[in-house]
Amino acid sequence: MEMASTAPGSARVSRAGFGVSPRRTSAPSRIHEETVRGGETPSPARETRALPGILRAGVFALALAGSLSAADSSFAQADPATEPAVQAVAKVLPAVVNINTERIVRRRVRDPFEDFAAQYFGNYRSRPREIRQTLQSLGSGFIVDPAGYIVTNEHVVQRAADLKIEVTMNDGKTYNAHYITGDSKNDLAFIKIDAKADFPFINLDHISPNLLGQTVLVVGNAAGYGSSISRGILSGTKREISVDEIDYKDLLQTDAAINPGNSGGPLIDLSGRLVGVSSAKMAFTPQGVPTQGLGFAVPAETVRASVAQFKIAAQNQPSPRPKPPENEATGSPAGRLFGLQLQNLTPDLTDALGYVQGRGVLVSAVEPESPADRAGIRRGLVIYRVGRYNVSSIKQLENLLARVGSGTSVDFTIGIVRANGRGEQLETVPLTAR
Repeated sequence: MEMASTAPGSARVSRAGFGVSPRRTSAPSRIHEETVRGGETPSPARETRALPGILRAGVFALALAGSLSAADSSFAQADPATEPAVQAVAKVLPAVVNINTERIVRRRVRDPFEDFAAQYFGNYRSRPREIRQTLQSLGSGFIVDPAGYIVTNEHVVQRAADLKIEVTMNDGKTYNAHYITGDSKNDLAFIKIDAKADFPFINLDHISPNLLGQTVLVVGNAAGYGSSISRGILSGTKREISVDEIDYKDLLQTDAAINPGNSGGPLIDLSGRLVGVSSAKMAFTPQGVPTQGLGFAVPAETVRASVAQFKIAAQNQPSPRPKPPENEATGSPAGRLFGLQLQNLTPDLTDALGYVQGRGVLVSAVEPESPADRAGIRRGLVIYRVGRYNVSSIKQLENLLARVGSGTSVDFTIGIVRANGRGEQLETVPLTAR
């Protein structure tokens, strides 16, 4: 019986914490009453053993609430605008520029038509043919002086008399720049843009300490995408590499992505200070082994020393003269205005081709996308008349075109007149000078 009475009591204790037994309420009431009357501390009852469980639940609830509060605090502190990398990029980006260069290359080549003529006339030689090619390249740079002086790589803006350099700012404004000087040994160049207001610039008085392992950011015109950012660390210093048989020494190494178009752009630290100038990326070792994360930059110390010398050269350099418009360039009027390369019809050549003697000028080549090309004129045809004047030599034809300006329409009578009356195919084609 005692065992039977003890078991229910034990059951009541195990459930006391959940308040499901109506009998447990009387004991605490008596204990409380005796405490009030007698002033003595009651002895612990078995029901009080459940109190630590309640305390544990309360402590867990407080801990959970504290962790949620800490999580909310951590979320609040993770505002992207406060990240050092974001602030560093915002600091330097107004001074970073995209560079687009355009170079016109002219070269003279032997006309393939001579191979045909040589079969009949031995060492026959015609007037050399001139070919023009437009070469474009993309790169980056950054302003180092409020007057508009820009540092970039020498290989981005290689010096040339006919080089066109266009600079685009981060806000989309475009300027024409002129080349001042460069240092091929360090692959650095100095160009300049002009405006009435001062330009934002990267201060070279305060450069990065360049510590191994520090975070670095590449800023520039990667693959033509302006304001492109990549991130990595400073992996090494005093590296030596060879590019196009040119040896470069004391370069910085980084695993931050350097892509085509980044050349000449700044490599910065998380304070926005200059680490170096992005210069090259090694895709393969000299043995042909593929590589990853091997980019190289010219150190900021070298850049600062070079800029000091560049500014001295800029002070001693005369102001650049404006280039003549393209329609004032040297060359024959027929080629410059209409895209025609011409050749005199000598008696021997005329006989070989079966054309009528003493008339016309042979079209030896037509420049692609020129007025002559768009009009359908092809190599091998003969120009017999310009306007209302017959022509029989290049000199005579060019004298007629000497005063023709851009936008002027000129009638060319073109075709083939066979010798001995064997046929005549002529057509008058109007061409508008470009």
